[in-house]
Amino acid sequence: MLKISNSITLASWEIELNAIRSQGSGGQRVNKVATAIHLRFDIKSSTLPLFYKERLLKLSDSRITDDGVIIIKSQSHRTQEMNKEDALNRLKELILSATVIQKARRATRPTKSSQRKRMDSKTKKGQTKALRQNKIKF
Repeated sequence: MLKISNSITLASWEIELNAIRSQGSGGQRVNKVATAIHLRFDIKSSTLPLFYKERLLKLSDSRITDDGVIIIKSQSHRTQEMNKEDALNRLKELILSATVIQKARRATRPTKSSQRKRMDSKTKKGQTKALRQNKIKF
């Protein structure tokens, strides 16, 4: 069971966890031990509230397939238990990040003093560059 918030939990039957062999170079146990975890979570058939489902399906995340399945692969740790915990935490973070509503941006104008300071710095920079030029006339 994965607890998302105080009122929302995911049952263990909703999350499919498979142990697979990790990628990359390994040592003596590389072909024997399946320590990486492949997590699959179907958004559409889950018990999440409708608001969470809609927000997750609208996300443009490479971990979410066109069918609405979240696929997370965790292989950063040496043990299967730690990779399992890492994958579940990443799923929880993804679900929580979908619920965050961005604050609407209000367009603002630069102040008079900031415009004046910008123009003053530009003219000063131009004067310094003009002084560097070699102005020898015959």
